[in-house]
Amino acid sequence: MALMLLTASLALGTTAGTGVDADAAAGPHANGFTTLSPRLREKTLDLRAHMNTPAAPPTPFAHSAGYFKLNRTSAAEMFYFYFRSRNDPSTDPVVLWMTGGPGCSSELAVFYENGPYSINPDLSLSVSPHGWDTVSNLVYVDQPINTGFSYSTDPSDDVHDEKRVADDMLQFLVEFVAAHPELDGNDFYITGESYAGHYVPAVSYRVFRAQQQGEGPAVKLRGFAIGNGLTMPEIQYGAYADYARGMDMVDAAAADEAARLYPACAAKIRKCGGGAGKKGPAAESAARRAACVEAVESCEAIPGGLLAAAGDVNVYDIRKKCVGSLCYDFSNAEKFLNLPAVRAALGVGTRAWEMCSAKVFADMQGDWMRNLEPVVPPMLEAGLRIMVYAGEDDFICNWLGNHRWVRAMEWSGQAAFNATMPVPFVVDGVTGGDVSESGPLSFVKMSNSGHMVPMDQPKNAVTMLQRFISGAPIAGPAWRPTATATTSPSSASPSRTATKLVLGARLSDDTQGADEAVPEGEGVGGASETAAKKDPRRAMGLAWV
Repeated sequence: MALMLLTASLALGTTAGTGVDADAAAGPHANGFTTLSPRLREKTLDLRAHMNTPAAPPTPFAHSAGYFKLNRTSAAEMFYFYFRSRNDPSTDPVVLWMTGGPGCSSELAVFYENGPYSINPDLSLSVSPHGWDTVSNLVYVDQPINTGFSYSTDPSDDVHDEKRVADDMLQFLVEFVAAHPELDGNDFYITGESYAGHYVPAVSYRVFRAQQQGEGPAVKLRGFAIGNGLTMPEIQYGAYADYARGMDMVDAAAADEAARLYPACAAKIRKCGGGAGKKGPAAESAARRAACVEAVESCEAIPGGLLAAAGDVNVYDIRKKCVGSLCYDFSNAEKFLNLPAVRAALGVGTRAWEMCSAKVFADMQGDWMRNLEPVVPPMLEAGLRIMVYAGEDDFICNWLGNHRWVRAMEWSGQAAFNATMPVPFVVDGVTGGDVSESGPLSFVKMSNSGHMVPMDQPKNAVTMLQRFISGAPIAGPAWRPTATATTSPSSASPSRTATKLVLGARLSDDTQGADEAVPEGEGVGGASETAAKKDPRRAMGLAWV
């Protein structure tokens, strides 16, 4: 999972800690680790003792946990999980997952979303039937440094921008794949959620360029996927008012006030500057950080005001109430991962695990408003497969803002993609969402799901992944008329249907087809390309029709 935390919630104090704790200096236990390279240590992970019986498998899964030593200092240790595929590890693709936050641990995804296990109320484990390791070799990394079980005692290892994120992850991937020759030549996909809408494009582009130059990890980068991500803030912050209005979260006055605040927000985002260019993510400077932090402070008034008007609503799933500081109760993960026996099995020493790091969150504030979209088109042009998916009931990284930036992206296939009619996403004969797909680019709107699609719709999520990494159409078999777009086999929660937002329909040939937020059944309109150039807000799909 990736929690896109609001600045205000961190300021009030969530479960996040201060980053490096007193136990970090002790480092992980040496016992049980095998040195695979000068900078990579790994141990076999057997958690059967923590599984509810008789569900525990008779033999352990092929699982490992390890630490990678970054080469900037001798103090930085990056923690990872490696879950070999339950299907065919020799040929199945390698899938990397990065949790967002920034500063939230990937262990949340391991145990609540798409990993091989889930945590029971009694802190025992069950095998997840829809873990992504059923179709891939799955790697999770706690990054940036000081996230989860990763740590450093040297402040020079602190991460402030996507350039450092991408460089660190490239180091790890090169070393990890070299230490695992069984993965040589396998297809490789990079995935993540929420703030990983920054991480995933940055890391993918770093690997892409390295491999173009004959360097990089010895796996074949084939594509990447972003779930409910923050990638292009200038467009996505403009979608909050329309999403809240279209989903009947707020009244017209609150939506209008949010829309009124947007131009000033957009101006400050532009002053912050782009986050990436042809050479990849840009490094941070003091002046740029100050401008970007100012943009965060200004723009957070938009979602903040809408949430205040909406009342007690879960920002990650508007169908639900907010429970706890992160709006979900993940306390069992904290209890489980801090059990002495579990820490011993993982080899993480005495360092306590926390869900999200306030230090990393604060360190990355200057990165928040950077635009990572510019690195995506070169990868599309090279044929990499790219999928952006989003649960329809997430507010904070909502599908509407994601759909708009995907449509606004300039590449050779833009017109064809924007002319594509959405089709049903079908799993076992039941429609679980909508798909727009053209060439290497796909957009999926998942029904009955919030911010954490693999948690809310595990079967549909792993099916989506399997189709994506196998090169199959994401939509799946032909739509059956008896299935409805608001029905999903793995969720009993009703969708909000009163003013349901819909994917943009294809317009006439002389229009660009801007995506609009409109009540379901009222049709979809758009601005002409000329009008869009005159009014950037129309190009973003901000105008109502």
